[in-house]
Amino acid sequence: MKIARLRADVLAGLTSSFALVPECIAFALVAQVNPLMGLYGAFFICLITALFGGRPGMISGAAGSMAVVIVALVVQHGVEYLLATVLLGGLIMLAFGLLRLGKLVRMVPHPVMLGFVNGLAIVIAAAQLEHFQHDGHWIEGNELYLMLGLVALTMAIVYILPRLTRAIPPALAAILGVGLLTYFLQLPTHTLGDMAKIAGGLPELALPQIPWSLETLWIILPYAVLMAMVGLLETLLTLNLTDEITESRGHPDRECVALGAANIASGLCGGMGGCAMIGQTMINLSSGGRGRLSGIVAGVMILLYVLFLSPLIELIPLAALVGVMFVVAQQTFAWASLRVLGKVPMNDVLVIIAVTVITVLTDLATAVLCGIIIAALNFAWHHARELYADSHVEADGSKLYLPHGTLFFASTAPFLNLFDAANDPAEVTLDCRHLSFVDYSAIAALMTLRERYSKAGKHLRVIHLSERCKQLLKRSGMHPA
Repeated sequence: MKIARLRADVLAGLTSSFALVPECIAFALVAQVNPLMGLYGAFFICLITALFGGRPGMISGAAGSMAVVIVALVVQHGVEYLLATVLLGGLIMLAFGLLRLGKLVRMVPHPVMLGFVNGLAIVIAAAQLEHFQHDGHWIEGNELYLMLGLVALTMAIVYILPRLTRAIPPALAAILGVGLLTYFLQLPTHTLGDMAKIAGGLPELALPQIPWSLETLWIILPYAVLMAMVGLLETLLTLNLTDEITESRGHPDRECVALGAANIASGLCGGMGGCAMIGQTMINLSSGGRGRLSGIVAGVMILLYVLFLSPLIELIPLAALVGVMFVVAQQTFAWASLRVLGKVPMNDVLVIIAVTVITVLTDLATAVLCGIIIAALNFAWHHARELYADSHVEADGSKLYLPHGTLFFASTAPFLNLFDAANDPAEVTLDCRHLSFVDYSAIAALMTLRERYSKAGKHLRVIHLSERCKQLLKRSGMHPA
């Protein structure tokens, strides 16, 4: 059983490495840097997170979401400033993990997760359309038909092979099979070598050649913070998704620390920044990769391609990789979310659609933050409406209010409307045994209520406050009695 597990991880890692190469090259070109920087970044980030991260089976590398962030920096200041930014971004990620802030991913609602995976599935599929262009023009005629045929053949192998045998990952079989077919038949189709030449040497350890000054820090700090935010967010969401698929639990803080260390190593050795890559992670998981060995193999193979195997890797047809990524996009999309659109509350439908659309039109970080804000506002709105109070006149003629719910910024107005200071008797008791005070808005509302009764010449007595509420009142200088 153990041998079978190791074999599955090795084959899955090999398959993932094939899919990593074109993505990292493409992202390096997006960032306007040497493709080798993308491959070096993929090697360090994939290997270190696989060895020390908190989520075995997850594949990390030089990610497009982070490449987009630093294009302006590269154009204005050059590659050395990029390396310093990656280094600083890694330190921020490392601090995030050491401070145990990975648990914040629990704040991401499930509808946001659905929108996240749906948006990324569309982005993955749309990114493959670039391979149907040459020099900025769409390919036509026999070239287009051959490309479509090879893509269709690749997808057919991936879908059909598991029904015949599971001895080899279907994506690996498809890539190798279509690659051998195009090589022996000398089919005129674009290969990985047409994107860029990937032969190179070992990465060298060196500090970025920049002025180490406060002025430099102010230049790179905004990019480093944004890069760290995007990388952490994509990594933690991918970790959550991997947990669901594998029905196991990862360690987000440990993953953040490993990701930070990996980016620091990449920045010191001439590589791009990176984070978890959902497409390659899905390939790894669907190919049977579950252990750390799969990520280790993927990372090591990236370096071997650069050092020794570039002539072979450059022969892989782009159509085979495009076909595999189309399958990944189809398997990543949460099709179940379409079936539940008419069954879940409209606000959750809005969050799913909004996050999906914003992910496609802008970037992941913006989409997830917008989704969380929409979900939080909706929660606050509905939670505020659940506040109510029972009231009755006591035997001594005083009136008792017994509110139920949570008093916070969104529920202060409904809370104050529960009381009738003008018509209530001279003595009023507010029983807070079922009322929770959350923020300063709650204290302010209570102070406003007391002032209303005071102006009406009446006394408001507050009883049964929790210890936390008493502390809040004490800090504000208000006595509960």
